[in-house]
Amino acid sequence: MLILNAQIVNEGKIFEGDIWIQEGRIAQIGTNLSGKNDKLVIDAKGKFVMAGVIDDQVHFREPGLTHKAQIYTEAKAAVAGGTTSFMEMPNTNPQTLTQDLLAQKYEVARRESLANYSFFMGVSNNNLEEVLKTDRKSVCGLKIFMGSSTGNMLVDNRQILERVFAETDLLIATHCEDEPTVRKNLADYQARYGEAILPKHHPEIRNEEACLRSSTMAVELAKKYNTRLHILHISTADEISLFTNEIPLAEKRITAEACVHHLWFDSDDYERLGNQIKCNPAIKNPSHKPKILEAVLSGKIDIIATDHAPHTWQEKSQAYNQAPAGVPLVQHSLLMMLDFYHQNKISLPQIAEKMAHNPAICFQMKERGFIREGYWADLVIFDTTAPTQVSKENILYKCGWSPFEGYTFGSKITQTIVSGHLAYNEGVFDESKKGERLFFER
Repeated sequence: MLILNAQIVNEGKIFEGDIWIQEGRIAQIGTNLSGKNDKLVIDAKGKFVMAGVIDDQVHFREPGLTHKAQIYTEAKAAVAGGTTSFMEMPNTNPQTLTQDLLAQKYEVARRESLANYSFFMGVSNNNLEEVLKTDRKSVCGLKIFMGSSTGNMLVDNRQILERVFAETDLLIATHCEDEPTVRKNLADYQARYGEAILPKHHPEIRNEEACLRSSTMAVELAKKYNTRLHILHISTADEISLFTNEIPLAEKRITAEACVHHLWFDSDDYERLGNQIKCNPAIKNPSHKPKILEAVLSGKIDIIATDHAPHTWQEKSQAYNQAPAGVPLVQHSLLMMLDFYHQNKISLPQIAEKMAHNPAICFQMKERGFIREGYWADLVIFDTTAPTQVSKENILYKCGWSPFEGYTFGSKITQTIVSGHLAYNEGVFDESKKGERLFFER
């Protein structure tokens, strides 16, 4: 495959060039490569190409919750949105708490995922022996819910937390919300409103205090044991001081992620979208949004991801108390950030850094996340002058809905190349080759 005349966005620069792909990898980056005898030539004149998005936090709901989503459907949606690799979470049914169950998920992905894949090993209050068997070179990390969310995998035994942080040499990714704080707030609101609690109360129940308490505890444990800690979906300005931008990412032992919905939405949007944007941790008041973006740009927050978490429309249409938390986002995450580019809030090299380069560095991924000769060819080509209108007809999630339905993004994803395979081309999928398992240099 040969990509010609592209504006290449990579490692802090934008330059015009060609990319020659052979046997799944980037063979050459240069100019005037049109003499190559390739079966497939893509003329990307007027378009940009960057390393494919690496999403370090998705929930594809398989096994057991496949009425909401499947690895097959959500990986296709990811690829259509320019995401070439994903790391999926363990709160499925059954929960991914044994090595056998983890292996089963990898087998499903091998057969069915159009994107490259990895899966987190789940941690519970009683599976430490299984956790410590996890292979650090072929599994992205461990996931600990230090606050209950969809799937009820709360780890609230301090002794177990201490042992996991002390005994593992894997990256630990945490969901941080302090459970006693959330429970007290929920009891207060139930006493006041009964069954009439509204979505707008969600950020008051799962408030800033709950996030800061839990994140602070995770950081304290990581510092105590020198554990490699990655805190997911930072939703408050209060937590930013826990992180640093004074050392290179590759040397950090404690890192953080921001999610696109916490950068895009705020509590004013509950009036319009209600339970559609109910998620954990909650989307909070408007003061947090610019400060989270500022922390992303300054390097205190290292990665931009989605926490893609679909539920059916029927489930989301229930009253607040019954409606599950989670938002489907993986098809539109790059388009969201490209709209921020159009608004002069972030540059294209910064998008590539936060969505491709940094996830690869953070997780020590092998030969991915950059446009470099010899690396796997995971690439997305996009047009910043062509709009994309979101409609029921082009939403690819199995749940069939998006909070962006009816919205028009300012850019368009035209091609997505996964491990050297043109998986998506102008709205058409080629599923003849599946994605690859991700590996890590640890």
